[in-house]
Amino acid sequence: MQALLSYDQSPPIAAPFRFFLTAPVFAILAGALLLWGGPDALASRWTPDVLAVTHLITVGFMLQVMLGALIQILPVVAGANLKQPMRLAAAVHVALNVGALVLGSAFLTFDERCFKGAAIILGAGTMLFLVAAFLALRGIPATSASIKGLKHALIGLGAAVGIGVALTTSLGWSLGLPLLPLADIHLVWGFVGWGLVLLAAVAYVVVPMFQITPAYPASFERWFSLTTLAIVGVWTAVEYFELDAARLLLGVGVAGVVAGFAVITLRLQRASKRARFDASQHCWRVAMLSALGQHEAACESAQE
Repeated sequence: MQALLSYDQSPPIAAPFRFFLTAPVFAILAGALLLWGGPDALASRWTPDVLAVTHLITVGFMLQVMLGALIQILPVVAGANLKQPMRLAAAVHVALNVGALVLGSAFLTFDERCFKGAAIILGAGTMLFLVAAFLALRGIPATSASIKGLKHALIGLGAAVGIGVALTTSLGWSLGLPLLPLADIHLVWGFVGWGLVLLAAVAYVVVPMFQITPAYPASFERWFSLTTLAIVGVWTAVEYFELDAARLLLGVGVAGVVAGFAVITLRLQRASKRARFDASQHCWRVAMLSALGQHEAACESAQE
């Protein structure tokens, strides 16, 4: 069952828009950094330039847009009214902007003080949002797959941010945590446990409503977000403890949930009743095809 949209509960437009207005600045900074670094900047996944660019995009651009959108989505889709949304938006917005800049600087300089500052600022800002979101959702019954998916997505965000803060803290205070496996786990929780689950929760509403397609299959809506978190959770244990016998199976499972969502969304788009695709539908199609491309790459990597 699709969620009913409650536009009258939407917060002031200034709350989400501040995130949307500053997020592109970080994409520009990331592009400028790549131009400044030249071809050598992409020599490895672990070069300072790549690490800085990655986090300028994922924290400064993507996370900022996603949290800004959630400030509006939570009350409109789930009926979860955030307490004092303007103050919340202002505090989280400052934390994300300052934290992303400090984290990017940390990777470029590997200055321990920058890593410490980034861990504190980003950890506090994201925790503030998570607490406010969970309090707003407390007592809201999961009457639709979108509401359930939003709750599960916030769990994924908490895991992704928690691991990221642990990594940053380890670099700042020299704690000696196993950085390489935790980096992979952090990435999967960020893109699958948080990003994919959130995208699916929103898609249940916006794809049928705005693209005039059939609804997602009821069984898929009912189980997708929980199944995704479960698979990512088991894969996390397998990856952290280096259980080689199960790595391939669980790695393919993680890639499979991404591919499953992409394939179903593409099939729904083919059944759209719109006479002509608009820009939004083309963007969705490119995104789903890109997800399938990532699925193939992930499967090949798991086999290696």
